[in-house]
Amino acid sequence: GDSSVALQAQEEIIEMKDVFSVKLKLRRFAGQKKGGTLLGITVFKCLHKEENKLTDCAIHLNNLSEDHCQSWFRHLKEILNGFQNRPKSLKVFVNPSSHKREATHVYYEKVAPLFELADIKTDVTVTEYEGHALSVLKECELEAFDGVVCVGGDGSVSEVAHGLLLRAQIDAGKDTDYVSKPVRAPVPLGVIPAGTTNILAHTLYGIKHAVTATLHIVMGHLQAVDVCTFSTPSKLLRFGFSAMFGFGARTLALAEKHRWMPSSQRKDFAFIKTLADLKPEECELSFLPLQIPQEDCQEKDRKKKERSKKGSKDQWQKIQGHFLNVSIMAIPCLCSMAPRGLAPNTRLNNGSMALIVVQNTSRTEFIKHLKRYTSVENQFNFPFVETYTVQEVKVQPRLKSGPDAKENMCLNAASAEGNYPWNIDGDLMKEASEVHVRVHPQLIDLYGVNTDDLESSQATCNCI
Repeated sequence: GDSSVALQAQEEIIEMKDVFSVKLKLRRFAGQKKGGTLLGITVFKCLHKEENKLTDCAIHLNNLSEDHCQSWFRHLKEILNGFQNRPKSLKVFVNPSSHKREATHVYYEKVAPLFELADIKTDVTVTEYEGHALSVLKECELEAFDGVVCVGGDGSVSEVAHGLLLRAQIDAGKDTDYVSKPVRAPVPLGVIPAGTTNILAHTLYGIKHAVTATLHIVMGHLQAVDVCTFSTPSKLLRFGFSAMFGFGARTLALAEKHRWMPSSQRKDFAFIKTLADLKPEECELSFLPLQIPQEDCQEKDRKKKERSKKGSKDQWQKIQGHFLNVSIMAIPCLCSMAPRGLAPNTRLNNGSMALIVVQNTSRTEFIKHLKRYTSVENQFNFPFVETYTVQEVKVQPRLKSGPDAKENMCLNAASAEGNYPWNIDGDLMKEASEVHVRVHPQLIDLYGVNTDDLESSQATCNCI
């Protein structure tokens, strides 16, 4: 006010919902760790950029009055602490073997500094073997954390999600051998992409970008997501989001046998080799189509509905034959190689699964189908591809019938471990007997798409 010079200042509005940290701004001499001259405060904001990217930016507010700075600092911190869902303590799992062994670098160079800036306490476990995260989750005190974060690829995320949900069943006193109605995960799961395909991260954020994923966690953006249970008639195999049986699983199984190769070469080799040795799986598929409830229906429709409830077993549909690939997905499964998603007709939380069946056809036609995934064209517009919206699916490898059926059954059971692999969220599972897949609506919260933007995000998916 004492200046005789009139300054033309451009006004900028900062919404507190976009702010994730505030710090006192101090000038310190080289080597000085405490104290310093107070210059003002710095506000750290989450900035939305193109292509779904988020980044952080610092806004410096200068004021030499210590009283003013301390007053503003306390008040802004109070506002930030009032935002719900923003974590203050996180359990972090880092898989150092993911992709090009870059997960550790990604976490400590890009993720940890933002957590520290947001005053989030972390307890970090660098996993040493497959199943390490699962064993830690079974024992650790989850009550001490506001969320769990996984830094790795789809397989690592799947293991952590499975561990979280398994822990929830144990804490609820449920039988983990057979889970018909699982309870929700106790805390949200954050996904930091550091793998090869990162399907779950792409589906949540629309992009593979560690800073974007971290800021969604810091800002407490939560998205409820459907989860599937994969079971045999006698036991629960695991929780997961998507699975492939046939070509997609055989490709992964072959890639796992060549772990000594670099990641990208290994996947390309397995893909080409499996395509060259293309062969169908003979099996039986039973599925329960999604039942859409209709309100205010007429008396005739109501009676029909009651009859269908009484004979719910009759609603199951069955197809048998030779299939090149069977996909069962509760989420759209977007990735850089499939911009529309592997299952574009489903959503993150609509309580259904997409069943995609590719019947036996020529190698040339199958390649045409696969190529469609990389474009915006409809990859299902082929006579040999069938799609269904379902609630449950049973996959049963088909055994021969006849006088030697018992012998065939024994042979199949003995060799099935190698013959019937499953690809569940990028993780290999070998199971011989019938696999029963159920979808459970909104079973876990993931840090991801802001719920305020969910409707527009889904509209975008529909347009694509």
